[in-house]
Amino acid sequence: MPISLHNSTSISRVGFASQFLGSNSASKASFSVSFHSSLQSLSFNSVETSRRQSPRIKAMSKAESSSSEQVKVVISLSPRVNSVKPSKTVAITDHATALAQAGVPVIRLAAGEPDFDTPAVIAEAGINAIREGYTRYTPNAGTMELRTAICHKLKEENGISYTPDQIVVSNGAKQSILQAVLAVCSPGDEVIVPAPYWVSYPEMARLADATPVILPTLISDNFLLDPELLESKITEKSRLLILCSPSNPTGSVYPKKLLEKIAEIVAKHPRLLVLSDEIYEHIIYAPATHTSFASLPGMWERTLTVNGFSKAFAMTGWRLGYIAGPKHFVAACNKIQSQSTSGASSIAQRAGVAALGLGYAGGEAISTMVKAFRERRDFLVKSFGELEGVKISEPQGAFYLFIDFSSYYGVEVEGFGKIENSESLCRYFLDNAQVALVPGDAFGDDSCIRISYAASLTTLQAAFERIKKALISLGPAVAV
Repeated sequence: MPISLHNSTSISRVGFASQFLGSNSASKASFSVSFHSSLQSLSFNSVETSRRQSPRIKAMSKAESSSSEQVKVVISLSPRVNSVKPSKTVAITDHATALAQAGVPVIRLAAGEPDFDTPAVIAEAGINAIREGYTRYTPNAGTMELRTAICHKLKEENGISYTPDQIVVSNGAKQSILQAVLAVCSPGDEVIVPAPYWVSYPEMARLADATPVILPTLISDNFLLDPELLESKITEKSRLLILCSPSNPTGSVYPKKLLEKIAEIVAKHPRLLVLSDEIYEHIIYAPATHTSFASLPGMWERTLTVNGFSKAFAMTGWRLGYIAGPKHFVAACNKIQSQSTSGASSIAQRAGVAALGLGYAGGEAISTMVKAFRERRDFLVKSFGELEGVKISEPQGAFYLFIDFSSYYGVEVEGFGKIENSESLCRYFLDNAQVALVPGDAFGDDSCIRISYAASLTTLQAAFERIKKALISLGPAVAV
């Protein structure tokens, strides 16, 4: 609908058209905006000349009126952006939230965040920061207070030494990882990613114009990378190996001996760097232990260690993460951040200092959460382990189960259709059991489904009963 602004003099019209093309639609939409504007001729010689319109202005008005044709707006996007897939975990979580808000009793086990509140002492530190007026920009790389505390934590808990200028604090570990990939990868480089993987790793590689090289793992090997497979896939284009331990989505923890074998292979390739995502390090179940890759012989110089506060400290909404590594690489990450988001929230950084002050591995507040996670894990492993046609690798960390339901693929469901893959099975669970889960194909393994047990035990018990009932109604699983 045209919008007109009127005044007392001449009229000019400009038309605009825009074409909106969806991936499955060739429909077009256009719009026009018309407005009237005054053309005034100002003269310092006399008042009279200011009242007369010059021939030049008349000619311009005529030309404008004759060129009032619609101009099509080009709506193409960057090929780089077009190569990136949207996050299924975010999409499913948002969809389940919308259903819940509409009154549908959906049990949401898709989101990757703790169900606990941020520990009170951390929250109070953030509140006090606001009250004390600590609400201005901080240094781009983070406050000296927080970076010093991070250095102390990494030395005491992880056995790796850094100085504050080798740390960059960001708006979440996700930003830290993306900036690292952008900083070290060139077009055509290869980023090696073991599967199952966190959904964003391959897409971050694509954003850097690099090529993700996916290395599959087996549930029978607890989804751990086979060193021989790694060695066979390294090429002259290999630039970055991404490791995540404890793992999202599998909960697998890399034993130190396996990491040492991987390090021996990495050491043979001067161009190959390692990004070690250690965001779940404190959510780990004995006897499993965490090893920082940078602590292994010869690996400090080529390792970028990423960690943060979201998972262990239940601070997902605070958006606070960090990267540690050799100054040359970290300075590049800092430069990218300086031209994008700038520094992290001053309030969140004060809270981060309080979190690191809770003691070794987060102290009692974190150990209480980990104890609850373990109880939930044990319940789910036992319960699903009793179901027909289900394969499980018992997670040693994080708060996810990555369960193989592929024996149910191929089943035809009346009123729903055929269960063909992990995505259709998740839709079936959402429609028939009202439980939101994430399909394994989002993580590079279509045989499995991820279940987050960051929910109360009572909620998990109810969810299991719903899933069990839905599976029984499918009939017997196919023998595998």
